[in-house]
Amino acid sequence: MAGTSPMHVLLGGHGLSKRYAMGDVEVVALHDVDFDLLEHELVVMLGPSGSGKSTLLNILGGLDIPTTGTVTYRDQDLSRADEATLTRYRRDHVGFVFQFYNLIPSLTARENVALVADIAEKPMKAEDALALVGLEERLDHFPSQLSGGQQQRIAIARAVVKRPEILLCDEPTGALDASTGRLVLEAIERVHRELGTTVTIVTHNAPIAQMGNRTVTLRDGAIASDDRNDHPRAPAEIVW
Repeated sequence: MAGTSPMHVLLGGHGLSKRYAMGDVEVVALHDVDFDLLEHELVVMLGPSGSGKSTLLNILGGLDIPTTGTVTYRDQDLSRADEATLTRYRRDHVGFVFQFYNLIPSLTARENVALVADIAEKPMKAEDALALVGLEERLDHFPSQLSGGQQQRIAIARAVVKRPEILLCDEPTGALDASTGRLVLEAIERVHRELGTTVTIVTHNAPIAQMGNRTVTLRDGAIASDDRNDHPRAPAEIVW
């Protein structure tokens, strides 16, 4: 990001490319992408299906490695890291929220969140994480007793109970209607505001960009635009 002091860059990618072989055909998912994520900002990443946004998110989160280019978390080069180092990075510093909630059906909301708290270095209480997303009254409910939006908020609580510096959300409202999706976005925004978590939301839903400090648009595996938003809107004000 031009004009930004490196002191404020939490996570950065430089010259990132990702290529896959599908039989005799090579598919380019990312092509020479530069992307910096600054401390405490909320970035919305837009683009149609196949634009490369989920691939970029997975590389930044240590779930995938680039074919070429470098990924740096603070002063650590993740693109040269072994699997054990990437596992520690994901465990200690990154929370993930996906379109599908991946909750364990036989565990309550509290127990689903506590699973992550038990392996974290300095977790918050599972009850506090669920209160942060507005589910303090649903601690002992099983996923089958909850709506899709409530299950997604449990997934957010599970992601943030370990107090990650970075929260990466891939289509967190993709399976939800607009009113339920706003509740999920409000939970993410509250995590960003109250915990100071650096957040990236990947979505194909353009109005969601209104809640970000910054909007990055991908097209055909490259960044098409990178725009600041000095007046983010609350999720409740977003219409789609």
